[in-house]
Amino acid sequence: MTDNTRSDDGGEAVSDEEVDEVLQEIERKRSLTGWAVVLVALIGISFSVFQMWLAAKGFVLSISLPGVGDVVFASLQLLQINAVHVSFGLILTFLLYPGSTGDGPLSRRCIALGSLVDEKLGPEHPMSRVVHAIGSALAWAFLDAEMDRVTPSDFVFMVLSALSAAYFITDFDEIQRMRALGLERGRPIQDVFTFLEPIAGLLGPLADTSYAFVLGVVGVLLVLEATRRAISLWLMVIVAAFIVYARFGVLIPQDAAYVGVLSIPELSWPSIIQNLWYNTENGVFGIPVTVSVQFIYIFILFGAFLEMSGAGQWFIDLAYGATGTRKGGPAKASILASGFMGTISGSSIANTVTTGAFTIPLMKRSGYSPEFSGGVEASASSGGQILPPVMGAAAFLIVQYTATPFADVIVVATIPAIVFFFGVWVMVHFEAVKEDIGGLDSSELVDLRSHFRSGWFYLVPLGLLLYYLIIERLSVARSAWFTLIAIGALITLVAAYGDETRARLGITFASLFGLTTLTQSLTGVGVFGYLFNRLVQATTAFPALFSRIDGLVAADLTAEGALALPGSQPLGSAFSAALGNVGTIIILAGVLTLITRPRLDSPLLSFDGAVDDTAETTADAVGRPDLASNGLYRLGVFVGKSMESGARTAVPVVIAVAAAGIIPGVISVSGLGPNLVSLITAVAGGSLVLLLLVTAFSSIILGMGMPTTVTYIILVSLLAPALTEFGVPLLAAHLFILYFGVIADITPPVAVAAYAASGVAKSDAFETGIEAFSLSLNKAIVPFAFIVTPGIILLRRNPDAASLDIGDKYRVVGTADLLDVGYAIPEILIPVIGVFLGVVALAATVIGFAYAPVSRGERGAFAFSSLLLMAPGLAVSGAYDILGLVGIAGGEMTVLLDIVLRGVGLALFLFLMAKNRQRGGDPATQAGTPEPA
Repeated sequence: MTDNTRSDDGGEAVSDEEVDEVLQEIERKRSLTGWAVVLVALIGISFSVFQMWLAAKGFVLSISLPGVGDVVFASLQLLQINAVHVSFGLILTFLLYPGSTGDGPLSRRCIALGSLVDEKLGPEHPMSRVVHAIGSALAWAFLDAEMDRVTPSDFVFMVLSALSAAYFITDFDEIQRMRALGLERGRPIQDVFTFLEPIAGLLGPLADTSYAFVLGVVGVLLVLEATRRAISLWLMVIVAAFIVYARFGVLIPQDAAYVGVLSIPELSWPSIIQNLWYNTENGVFGIPVTVSVQFIYIFILFGAFLEMSGAGQWFIDLAYGATGTRKGGPAKASILASGFMGTISGSSIANTVTTGAFTIPLMKRSGYSPEFSGGVEASASSGGQILPPVMGAAAFLIVQYTATPFADVIVVATIPAIVFFFGVWVMVHFEAVKEDIGGLDSSELVDLRSHFRSGWFYLVPLGLLLYYLIIERLSVARSAWFTLIAIGALITLVAAYGDETRARLGITFASLFGLTTLTQSLTGVGVFGYLFNRLVQATTAFPALFSRIDGLVAADLTAEGALALPGSQPLGSAFSAALGNVGTIIILAGVLTLITRPRLDSPLLSFDGAVDDTAETTADAVGRPDLASNGLYRLGVFVGKSMESGARTAVPVVIAVAAAGIIPGVISVSGLGPNLVSLITAVAGGSLVLLLLVTAFSSIILGMGMPTTVTYIILVSLLAPALTEFGVPLLAAHLFILYFGVIADITPPVAVAAYAASGVAKSDAFETGIEAFSLSLNKAIVPFAFIVTPGIILLRRNPDAASLDIGDKYRVVGTADLLDVGYAIPEILIPVIGVFLGVVALAATVIGFAYAPVSRGERGAFAFSSLLLMAPGLAVSGAYDILGLVGIAGGEMTVLLDIVLRGVGLALFLFLMAKNRQRGGDPATQAGTPEPA
C-alpha cells in the first residue's frame, strides 16, 4: 500500500490514464498542451495569489516590508473583489472547457445543412463553396472537436470577462452613482473608450446606451455560457428562465388559480441588470460569491496543498493499515479514506475517481462485486460533503445564510455525519459476512507505528485548523490562512530534513529564531527588518523612493535617512513576537538548508505524482533536466502546482455560485419570496411530512448532475423559508436541504458520482448507482429524524421562543443543557442511541443479512423497527395527516410518546436480531458463514 500502485492481482489495473479518461468523460475538460498549459498555470497561480492575499490582508491589497510597514497598492470594495473573483473563474472556464465539440444539436444541423447543399447543388457549386467556407470559419472560431485547442471565440470571451473586472476597478465611482440613479445615467461606450469617439455614428444604438448596462448584459450572458460549459445546460436553462421570468412575470394574471401568486410587478431590463450585476446582496456577485471569496476558495487551496504534499496517499494507507485486516477490510478502509478526502475536496466525482483508483480494485480483489465496490466508494465520497470540519463548501454557505458561528455549524453537523458513515460501515460488514469476505494480509499493509512516524506532519494542519476555528474562534479565512502557512512550513521543514541535514537545519532555525528574538528586543523589529533598515540607511535612493509614494507607506524616515524603528521591548514580548513568526522562520530555515544541500533526498516527504511530473516537464522545457532532482526546485514546483490545482478545482465552484446567485437575486428584486412561501405552504396542505417529501424530491431532482452547492443555494432560497414557517429549526432546514442535495450525486438515473465509480470499477453504471443509493439510504432517513427531533443535532428550543423570530427559536446546546438530565436523556441521548440502532436495522433491511439471511417478512419488520428507532415522530405525523384526510383530528407528538415508540422499535429490533443470530449459529442453516467480526 505504500508504492502508489493502482492495480489488483486479478489484472484489473487502474492506471492514471484511465483515471484521467473517466474524469475527462464526466467533467469534459480540455487536454491542453504547450503555451495553453502555461497560460492556465499563470492565470491559476495568479488567482490563488490574489485569494491568499485577501486571506492575509483583507480587502486592502498591500505588502508588508520589514522595517517599513504596509505598502498599500489598492483598497477595494466587496463588489470589486467579487467581480475580480468571478472574472478569474470566467477566464479559466473559457480556457479549460470547450464551447462546442461538434456533437451538439446545432453542430449536427449545420453539418447536415452542408451535406444537403452538396446533395442538391453538388460540391463544386458556388453556393456549396460559400456554405462550406462559412462552416469552416465557424468551426475555426467555435469548434474544438478534439478538446485540445483554445478557439478564437474563447479569447473574445476572455477579453470581455477581463473588461468586466477592469470596469469595476477603474470606474467604481460611476458604478456607485448608478446604483442610486439607475444604469441609464451611465456614460455611453464612446465616452468610456474615447478613441471610439470618431466612429460613434457607426455604433448605432450603442452610442446612446449606457456602457454599464451593456457590460452588465454581456457579463450575465458570459456567466450563462460558462455555466453551460462547466456545469450543465440544465442549470443554464433554469437560471435563464428565472431572468426571463423577472422581465415577463408581470404577464401572469393575478387571479389565475395557483399560479396567480407568481405574478410580479413590472421590471425593466436596466433594473434587472442593475440588481443582478451591480449588487452584493443578490445576483451574480451576491452572497454565494461572497462566500466563495471569503471561505470556499481558501479551503479548496488548503485541500490542494494537502493533496499535492502526498497527504492523500498517506491517509489511504493509514485507513488500510487501521482496518485492512478486518472482515471486509478494504471496503471499510475505503469508507474512512473517502470520507476524509471528500470533506476536504468537496467534489464527489473527483474524490470518487482519485480515491477509488486505489480502493475499488482492492475491494474487488477481496470478493466484493464490481457494482458493490463502486457503490461503496461513491457513497462514502459523496458523504464527505456532510462530514465536518470542512464539509466541502457547504459549511461556509450555511454559516453565511444562517448567520451562525462556524463552530455551531460543526457541532450540529457532526452526529448525523457519524451516523451516516457508521451505517455504511455496518452495511459493508454485513455484506462481508454474507459473502464470506475477509481482509487483506498484514504484509500488504503499512505498519501503523512506522506510518505515523513518517507522516505525522500531515495531521498537524488539520489539528491547527480545528484549533483556530473552534478554540481561538478566528474567522474562517484567517484560520485557513494560518493553516496554509503551517502546511508550507511543515512541508519545507520535511523537505529539508535528512540524516545529514538535521543538525544543520536545527542550527539554522535556532539561529534565525534567536536573532529574531534579539533584534525584536533591541529594536522592535525582526532580524530582516533590522537588516532592511540598515540597507535603507546605506542607500541614498530609498529616501527619494519613499517620498514619491508618500501616504502609501506606513513608516517614517529619520533625519539620517533611515527608517524609524519602534524601539526596544521586553524580552518576553520579543520572544512572543518571534514565536508569532515561527512559520516564516521555519520556511526560511528550510530554504537555506536546501540551498546548501540541493540534491537532498528527503526520507519522509513523498510529493503527489503530479508534482514530480511537473518538475520533470518544466526542467526539460528549460533545458535543465537535473533540476527535477533539486530539492528547492521541487519545493517551488509543489507550491506552484498546488496553487494551480486549487484554481482548477475552484473554477466550477466559482461559476456555480455565480450562476446560482441569480436565482435568489430574481426572487429578491421581484418580491416573489413571500408569495412562493404561500404557494408551497398551500401545496403542502399544512402537512410537515408532505413538505419534507416535496423538499427531498426537489433536492434530488434538481441536484442530478449539478454541484451540491448549486442545489443548496437554489433550494434554500425557494424552500427554506417554507420549512421555517412550519417551525423547523433554521439550521435543521438548511442541513436537510444539503443532505438531499448530496444524495442527488448517487441517485439513478444520473448519479454522477456512481457513474464515475463505475468507470473505475468497470461495472454497470445503473447497478452501481442502485448500490450507492442503497448504501446511502440512511442519509435519506436521518434528515427526517433530526427535523422531528432536533436534539439529534444538538438543537434545543429556547424557553422564550414565543417572543423570538422563527429562525431564533432554537439554539445549539451547551454544557448546562447536557447536564440537565431531564432534558438530555429523553431528547438527546435516547434519540441518538435510537438513530445508531436504527441504521443497524436499516443495514439488515438493505443487505438482507445480519448473522444469517433475512427473509422478506423480516426485512419489513427490520424496516419498521428502524423507522420507530430513528424517527417515530415522522410516523406519528404521517398517521395524523392521514387521519386528517378523513376528518379525524390528530394530536401532538409528545416526548413520552416518542420514548414509548422508540422502546417498541428497540424491542422489535432486539427480537429480530436475537432470532437472526440464533439462526446464524445453526450449522444446518448457515453452514460456513463466520460470525461477524
